Amino acid sequence: MRLIYSLLWWLALPLVLARLWLRGRKEPGYRQHWGERLGFYGAPMAGAGPVLWVHAVSVGETRAAEPLVDALLAAYPASRIILTHMTPTGRATGKALFARHGERLQQAYLPYDTASMVGRFIRHFRPAICILMETEVWPNLIAVCAARSVPVVLANARLSERSLRKSRRLGTLLLDAARGITLVAAQTQGDAERVRSLGVARVAVTGSIKFDVVVAPAALETGARLRSAIGARPVLLCASTREGEEELILAAFQQARASLPSDVLLLIVPRHPQRFADVEAMVAGRGLRVQRRSTLALAPAGAAQQGADAAGRATLPADTDVLLGDSMGEMFAYYAACDCAFVGGSLLPLGGQNLIEPAALGKPVLIGPHTFNFALVTEDALTAGGAVRVADAAQLMQTAARLLNDATARDSMGQQALAFANQHRGATARTLALLPDLIVVPHP
Repeated sequence: MRLIYSLLWWLALPLVLARLWLRGRKEPGYRQHWGERLGFYGAPMAGAGPVLWVHAVSVGETRAAEPLVDALLAAYPASRIILTHMTPTGRATGKALFARHGERLQQAYLPYDTASMVGRFIRHFRPAICILMETEVWPNLIAVCAARSVPVVLANARLSERSLRKSRRLGTLLLDAARGITLVAAQTQGDAERVRSLGVARVAVTGSIKFDVVVAPAALETGARLRSAIGARPVLLCASTREGEEELILAAFQQARASLPSDVLLLIVPRHPQRFADVEAMVAGRGLRVQRRSTLALAPAGAAQQGADAAGRATLPADTDVLLGDSMGEMFAYYAACDCAFVGGSLLPLGGQNLIEPAALGKPVLIGPHTFNFALVTEDALTAGGAVRVADAAQLMQTAARLLNDATARDSMGQQALAFANQHRGATARTLALLPDLIVVPHP
């Protein structure tokens, strides 16, 4: 099965590269660093300590990896980290998050999953361990790591029932790969049981590392400056929205204007940057006044509490209906600037997104009916009173109207969300405690 899988990779490679080129029309990052995707890299990493390999496919996984990366560098002071991604947005997020580590952390694209490409990567970087974040299971990568005695850890692992069924349909390919994983640190007991059913020998329940993310002061400062530019208007944030959801949200927003505060601002942050222009056109096509975050001048750092006017900068025009969040790496700032947050990917059957970030900032969280990728954490947040599930976009606006018109209810729900987030911290330390017997300096 792995031989057939590898052959399919080689046959598909011209189409894969063509798709990269086409995607590069909207996201130029897809046209960069192609050599890395094929397993060719530049000069070796500086330093002599062990190389710890962390793979975070895109933005969400990269942000989730932040506490673990910081903890690894602190626990292994002689070590260096090679952080790999699959998307330009993940790479850009990593650059923003980890620039402070300097030469101790290098970024690259993960090569495509053929034995020769992965082999070149491992020969070049000589990692002591491979840590895959959340759901990344690559058959050839795991097989090559096993052949070269590189332990493979799946950290912050989650596996839904739907993903488990898909894995079983792939037969021995995924089952053999799962059995090649040295250790799985699962988010929940349910995740652990599903992983064990695939044949993984060593599985531990550590919780979600995402609860351990520490909000950088700079993000809070940006959020305060953004809020200052917006002014006293109530802000409903719809974060990480996916294709098809914005249309539902905008229609419901227009229908619910009478029940919402008259000066409410709808802040929409699409999950994928290549859709920014399409969403802007969609908003304008409905007759709503829209402004991009990238065109909004903010007060200088440190001046937010004086107000944007005091700093001599333009504020958001009062007749703006929708602010489009078209910046990268500012999700915490958007959450900090809002009064109530809806987490996207959940109005349509897409599995939902991480609701921990708004909860950690003490914001009331609204979530749609489709949250199978984050089932337990969502149920826990609902039980704790920090989140409310809505059936559709109309109910989203109804619930938002209730919260935005009732400061007491809004503050109470935000405090419950914060308590929920604080209660679940500690997964990073539990994961780190599992690694000492696995991290060894590789032989030449």
